Amino acid sequence: MDLAVIIGLLLGLFALIGGMIAKGANIAILINPAAIIIIFVGTTAAIFNAFPMKEIKRIPSLFKIIFTEPKREDPAELVKLIVELAQQARKEGLLSLEARLTEIEDPFIRKGLQLIVDGQDEQFLRDYLETEIATMSERHQSGALVFSQAGTYAPTLGVMGAVVGLIGALGHLDDTRKLGASISAAFVATLFGIFSGYVMWHPFANKLKRKSEEEVVIKTMLLEGLISLQSGNNPIQIKEKMMVFLTPEERKKLEEE
Repeated sequence: MDLAVIIGLLLGLFALIGGMIAKGANIAILINPAAIIIIFVGTTAAIFNAFPMKEIKRIPSLFKIIFTEPKREDPAELVKLIVELAQQARKEGLLSLEARLTEIEDPFIRKGLQLIVDGQDEQFLRDYLETEIATMSERHQSGALVFSQAGTYAPTLGVMGAVVGLIGALGHLDDTRKLGASISAAFVATLFGIFSGYVMWHPFANKLKRKSEEEVVIKTMLLEGLISLQSGNNPIQIKEKMMVFLTPEERKKLEEE
C-alpha cells in the first residue's frame, strides 16, 4: 500500500470538509446525486471519448499501481549482481554467464545477458535495451495521460454542473428559502469538479509519472552496467559507474557492505 496516496486523500478530504465547517457551511450539501452524476459519470464519458478501449481497459491496473508500492529489487542489490556477473565473466569468459540465465528473475537483465551470450555487438545491445526503456516509458506516459486528461475535464464539467443547478434554481424565484438552497447546491458540482481534478486526477497522473521515472533510472543503470560488462570493464569501474544512479543513502549502504 502506498501510504503517501492514502494520506494525501485523507488530508484532501479533511481540507474540504474542515474548510466547509470552518466557514459555517452545511456538509450535508455534499450529498448531491446530481452533482456526483455530472462530475464522475461525465468525466468517465469524456475519458471513453478521448482514449481507445485498449487503454481504458488498463485503468484498473493503473489504480493498482497508484495505490500500491511496486515490488522492485533493491538497486544496490542489482549493482552487486552486475558486479558479480562481471567478475565471473573476467575469470571464465562471457559464455559462462549462460548458466546464470535461469536464476535471474529480472527480465531486463536476463534479456541483456542473453544478447551478450549470443555474441551481439555493443551497439545492438545498447539500441535494443534503449528501445525497451523507451517503449516502457511511452506505455507508462500513456497511462498517466488518462488521469491527466480526467483532471482537465472534471473542473470544466463542474462549470456545466453549476449551470444546470442554476437553471433548476431559477424555478424557485418565488421562494427565497428554496432559491438559496438551490443556488448552494448548484455550486457543489463545481466543488466536486475542482476537488477531483486537482486533488485526485492530476496528482494521480503525477504519481504514475514519478514511478515511471524511477523505473527508467534503474533500467538505465542496468543498461550501463550490462554494456560495461560486455566491454570487459573492471568490476570496480562497473560498480562506480552504476553507483552514479543511486541515492546517497543507497551508495553508503553499498559501500558499507
